[in-house]
Amino acid sequence: MPFETLQGILLPFLGTVLGAACVFVMRSALPPAVQRSLTGFAAGVMVAASVWSLLIPAMEEAEHLGQLAFLPAVAGFWLGILFLLLLDRTIPHLHRDSASPEGPRTRLGRTAMLVLAVTLHNIPEGMAVGVVLAGWMAGDETISLTGALALSIGIALQNFPEGAIISMPLRAEGAGKKRAFLYGVLSGVVEPLAALLTILAAGLILPALPYLLSFAAGAMIYVVVEELIPEASAGEHSNLGTLAFAAGFTVMLALDVALG
Repeated sequence: MPFETLQGILLPFLGTVLGAACVFVMRSALPPAVQRSLTGFAAGVMVAASVWSLLIPAMEEAEHLGQLAFLPAVAGFWLGILFLLLLDRTIPHLHRDSASPEGPRTRLGRTAMLVLAVTLHNIPEGMAVGVVLAGWMAGDETISLTGALALSIGIALQNFPEGAIISMPLRAEGAGKKRAFLYGVLSGVVEPLAALLTILAAGLILPALPYLLSFAAGAMIYVVVEELIPEASAGEHSNLGTLAFAAGFTVMLALDVALG
């Protein structure tokens, strides 16, 4: 496996690890305003990545369909939405600041279900990185190495606050620093695994690349609308989440255009 591919796989996970490591340097839980800002930033990155790194390349891949080039993007997008809806209904998880868990009943503890909630939306992020890297490795003309790395860097940036948002509340609830860090790291392990499995299945992926790029976009947008935006807007009315969303969106847009 080329070093560039390994780098692209591990960068997002590194963002989660560094975010989780905040428990070793910060003494208290993140203030609600900071949590809303970080969540809004992550949402902005994911939306911009979905558009510039996934949906637009998906339509470029289908240019031979002429005016119907949007069809693979639309079909894949909806498959991604429905896939995350299925996971949302079948895997027990608990969103931050939520009193009751979602999914089937389980005896899992609060901490485990919080980690599962983050793990759910790390799956499409890992798949997105894997699909783009697989396309680059196969020599696809619409996907450049710098564009693939821009996606990895963007997801790493939004994984940093996610790692902190998992580990810091656990620390505030009484978990030891090492345990809180471990749970934060575990929430991100699924990303490199999903990326690697996607790359290993490259032979099957490439013929359906437009569908899979948009599938990852749909899954990411589901997470943004169902989870991140409500969390960024929770509590006392504030524009911080909205401004942070705009900041994350423009950072990812600039990365993709400048490096892609």
